[in-house]
Amino acid sequence: MGRDGGYSQNRRQREAQQQRKQQEKAARRQQQREQGRREPEIVSAESITGQLPSIEDAMRAIAEGPGERQVASIPCRLFVGGLGTVITENDLREAFGAYGEVADAVILKDRTLGESRGFGFVTMASRKDASKAIEGLDGSELNGRRLAVNVATERSR
Repeated sequence: MGRDGGYSQNRRQREAQQQRKQQEKAARRQQQREQGRREPEIVSAESITGQLPSIEDAMRAIAEGPGERQVASIPCRLFVGGLGTVITENDLREAFGAYGEVADAVILKDRTLGESRGFGFVTMASRKDASKAIEGLDGSELNGRRLAVNVATERSR
């Protein structure tokens, strides 16, 4: 410990600041006591609620409903296996288009030969359409080849 009894300069500043805050708080309390109680401001219900519709209008709006409800569709990527070498992306779009909107269709090709590797991916615009496509196309034949269709998953590397 130093000659100051273990007190550092920062600690003295903190204590002084704390003491100053306590004095300010006591002064505010004293000022509030001297002012006495204040009367609450009286306002009308209309100034608080504003221009709300009547109960009848609100109930009518509820009964009519908001109209057609639109839900954002969530796209779903499907793995398509068992493709022949002659299948094109347009063929995939056509086959899957019977079940809903196709956002994207890709056939993976061999880098050296440029031929199909036998699988691809189709992105359906909505998950509902994707499930219909899986039901309808998994195990079916396209150009004489049996297709394997399921939801694509990320491959760990």
